[in-house]
Amino acid sequence: MIRVPTALIEAVRQLSQLHRQGHTIALQQGLEELISQFDSDIDIKIAPSSKSVSQLEQRLERLESHLAGQSEDVKTKLETIAQHLEKMERAMASGRYSNSNTRARRQVYSHQQPQVELQPRTNTSLAQRLGVTSQSLIAESGKLSAKEFLSWTRSRDPMSTGWEFSQQDGLYHPVK
Repeated sequence: MIRVPTALIEAVRQLSQLHRQGHTIALQQGLEELISQFDSDIDIKIAPSSKSVSQLEQRLERLESHLAGQSEDVKTKLETIAQHLEKMERAMASGRYSNSNTRARRQVYSHQQPQVELQPRTNTSLAQRLGVTSQSLIAESGKLSAKEFLSWTRSRDPMSTGWEFSQQDGLYHPVK
């Protein structure tokens, strides 16, 4: 079965009937006539004043004006996109939109103050720093070995600094 445009159905039926009857020459002639009706080599004579020609001209003019309007819209949109790209390029060149890792590192280092060397502390000031009482600091210092006390203070210190007690001056010294 072959699909045929609606306008050609009747002609195809007639040709099919000729084929079934064995009229090969008549079939060929019929096909040639049908093809010649649709052949692009045939000049169609249409008067310039014809209604269909004027309708086609009007549709063509509307289409051209519509496309011209769209091309202006497209140009405007492209110019806007180009401006945005230019802004983004300037922002990237200035470093505002750099790699997030680099940016994060810059923020961390730009806001950090220089490292202050920790000074030896008294029992009371170290207890406040570690968030414990003076009595518990003294008790832990007495019952733990030096190595265990260092680990215990390091686990409680906000900067994870270990502290050890010096018998010479009676102060707690930071251990890096």
